[in-house]
Amino acid sequence: MHEVSLATALLDLVHEQAAAAGAGRVTRLVLEIGALSHVDPHALRFAVDAAALGGPAEGATLEILEPEGTAYCLDCESSVAVSTRGALCPSCGGAKLLIQGGDEMRLKEMEVV
Repeated sequence: MHEVSLATALLDLVHEQAAAAGAGRVTRLVLEIGALSHVDPHALRFAVDAAALGGPAEGATLEILEPEGTAYCLDCESSVAVSTRGALCPSCGGAKLLIQGGDEMRLKEMEVV
């Protein structure tokens, strides 16, 4: 379960940014975890909650945005939505897809006090 190491790295970043802002407490985090990122949002939520115990982000609201996967099909030259890596183009059935989005994991926002 790599979500534990992702949660630890995320909270290291959050603590660093909160300290740089002179904040004592983190009240809200907004993450963006794409459908093609190979990260389980539910497992990450659990790992963040556990890793935040005793730190400035303990009890912070965690909002997870899940953008869909998008790809460009080289066969039909169109942008399409895809739900998994290795999927065929839903428009033409082609297999030559370049992932354009939905593979990200990023901290979009954080609120501190």
